[in-house]
Amino acid sequence: MRTTGPPTPGETHERPRPSHRTRTSSKARDGSAGWRVRLTKADMRYSPYLYVAPFFVLFAIFGLFPVIYTLWISLHDWTLLGGQEAFVGLDNYAYLLFEDTRFYNALFNTLGMFVLATVPQLLIALLLADLLNRRIRFRGFFRVSVIFPYVTSVAATALVFGQLFGRDYGLINYVIELVGLPPVNWQSGRLASWSAVSIMVDWRWIGYNTLIYLAAMQAIPKDLYEAAAIDGASRMRQFWQITIPMLQPTILFTVIISTIGGMQLFTEPVMFGGGDYDGGSQAEFQTIAMYMFSEAFGRQDYGYGSAVAWIIFVVIILFSLINVLFVQRIRSAV
Repeated sequence: MRTTGPPTPGETHERPRPSHRTRTSSKARDGSAGWRVRLTKADMRYSPYLYVAPFFVLFAIFGLFPVIYTLWISLHDWTLLGGQEAFVGLDNYAYLLFEDTRFYNALFNTLGMFVLATVPQLLIALLLADLLNRRIRFRGFFRVSVIFPYVTSVAATALVFGQLFGRDYGLINYVIELVGLPPVNWQSGRLASWSAVSIMVDWRWIGYNTLIYLAAMQAIPKDLYEAAAIDGASRMRQFWQITIPMLQPTILFTVIISTIGGMQLFTEPVMFGGGDYDGGSQAEFQTIAMYMFSEAFGRQDYGYGSAVAWIIFVVIILFSLINVLFVQRIRSAV
């Protein structure tokens, strides 16, 4: 056996060179590793857009396109029988804003019912949430019970309240007569019809807002209440100085959602009027959503109804911005 030793004169030791196959395989491994790195980077960069793309596709089809198409229809004299007729530009909007008194009557009714329904609704929901946040007996049962009106069918709710607010045999008029007052025709007067519709709305939505406030209250750290109790703060003072400031984002959310729902008030007044979109004999409780439906599908004037729909959209945005500014002003004052 030949041992490795110093080379003899004329003999050299050369390092074996890699073969051509070895160099090719290492280059292939380096190339495949580079492709994997690039694919990984591309996946991390573009896969989030791919995951959310179905939402935007559906939103464009069922959300954005109807809005743009409604705007296009509102610029035409478009009826069911005549179809698309002459391009009228902003004539529908000009008549709606400067000449149509029925629209302003519906807008006034909408704002009135919105105030009568939203303010008590959110206040009662806030108080109920604070009560359910305490250690009371059957707390779980009461927490589940408050959501029952929300999951109840609107048609069933309208039937029940239709019996309660009946003019001749309604339970509420029966109680009113017991105390010596004359019965009320709840569908004839503006204030009476507003009150009846607002009670229907409040009965359905108080429980929903209660659970939202309750979930937000349970996220408030208990250490704040314990420290306040050690300092001698009463329960009422803890509510106003700890609970309310910590709930401001949630209150803002419920105010905006209630504003959007109030400006789109439709089902309750329609069911209260027995399916009449005119909102009573003198349109005492006709909302702007009912007026839009009456113009578009009752009188079959799609162009004018689309203009009303766009005005409703603008009104909702304006009132939502006003609510945001109002809540922010209160937050800065606190």
